[in-house]
Amino acid sequence: MHVPGTVPPSAPAPQETPAACSPAETPGHAAPTGPDSGRHARRFGLPVATALVMGNIIGGGIFLLPASVAPYGTVSLLAFGVLTVGAIALALVFGRLAERDPRTGGPYVYAREAFGDFAGFLAAWAYWITTWVSNAALAVAAVGYLDVLIPVNHHRWTACLAALVLQWLPALANFAGTRYVGAVQVVSTVLKFVPLLLVAVGGLFFFDPRNLGPFHPGGGSAVGAVSASAAILLFSYLGVESAAVSAGEVKNPRRNVGRATVIGAAGAALVYLLGTLSVFGTVAHDRLVKSAAPFSDAVNAMFGGSWGGWAVALAALVSMTGCLNGWTLLSAQTPYAAAQDGLFPAAFARRRRGVPTVGVAVTVVLASLLTVYNYASGSGKVFQVLVLVTTFTATVPYLLATAAQIFHLVAGRRERVDRRRLARDAVIAAVAAGFSLWLVAGAGYAAVYQGVLFLFAGVLVYAVMAARQRTAAETSG
Repeated sequence: MHVPGTVPPSAPAPQETPAACSPAETPGHAAPTGPDSGRHARRFGLPVATALVMGNIIGGGIFLLPASVAPYGTVSLLAFGVLTVGAIALALVFGRLAERDPRTGGPYVYAREAFGDFAGFLAAWAYWITTWVSNAALAVAAVGYLDVLIPVNHHRWTACLAALVLQWLPALANFAGTRYVGAVQVVSTVLKFVPLLLVAVGGLFFFDPRNLGPFHPGGGSAVGAVSASAAILLFSYLGVESAAVSAGEVKNPRRNVGRATVIGAAGAALVYLLGTLSVFGTVAHDRLVKSAAPFSDAVNAMFGGSWGGWAVALAALVSMTGCLNGWTLLSAQTPYAAAQDGLFPAAFARRRRGVPTVGVAVTVVLASLLTVYNYASGSGKVFQVLVLVTTFTATVPYLLATAAQIFHLVAGRRERVDRRRLARDAVIAAVAAGFSLWLVAGAGYAAVYQGVLFLFAGVLVYAVMAARQRTAAETSG
């Protein structure tokens, strides 16, 4: 452990500098060589980093969101606005933190530098849980869209096999190297935005206010309705930290991580809002609340026919595959950074072609086991709780990263704080902290209970790793 706010004497020199910065930025560091470099390993520019953020935020959830929030009425659109403000505030916090420390690991790096090993480990552990449970959830959800194109849901184990294939294909792309991860991310992001923009923009020309339905159909206060609908939307905004977590693979990260995060978050929010508004205005409210494929219904209402179901199912499948591709990379990055500091097993620090392959392999195996368990149990309720757990576990690194920013602002160290932007940074950090706490509240009691159990299991893992660190230090000393 070390005094908060200081770099621990035992911490190794940053391992990501050659990958994160150009030689001009880091004199004395040679270009990386060996299996981690070459034509298969390539750093991301601003467009790919932005695509990574947008692709990870916009998964398959957008294709279900309009029907999910329709029962709350058009007041749910206000929840989009509140969530967007919080997400962009969090994006700005990540951008400022990445300017100070542009290493791979994102919230883990920020928490450990500010508060010590234990806080860093909790950030890494919680984020790791978030990624592989989310991957399992996303793959199972994707099977539903695949079934529209190829019948797979008629038998439980056929659906399970399809879910496993959908997880392993992005993992194989990751094993091929960051060059292919970036290519898949850009292609999938572009392809999924074609139908999304078709509905989000085209739907405005077919907009009929009579379809909107009541502003607040349920009882109770409008504030309560906003909070209730926001709880459904929260999971859809996870991924705002994507560029920060992969900062070591981003070109000129001190500048591009913040820009990619803000642009990606704002772009995703715009697509969410326009898409939901267009569906609200093209599909009658009483039909929308019962819809299982709201975007399909919107396309059918706009152009007639029944081909919308196929088109949207294909778009959703492309969207989810691209999202799995990006989340698979992120799932390995934080354990990689923690392993370099001795807080995760050393195997997680192995990289090949720019990708922490052991982390990718362990993550896809755990997600696969969870998927098999879900189908074997035959219960969707357990899996839904686990999905909500990811909303809670994601707030742990979010809060710790925001707390690190607040710590730097309050400490007022000149090398860490731009005094000209102190007031603005303080307001943004406060909004981001409130947003993170709202995420916890939106997850619900059951998810918080399950998430705390996951975190406590991590405390035991930390005890083992810390003991090994101390033993190694005493032996070498």
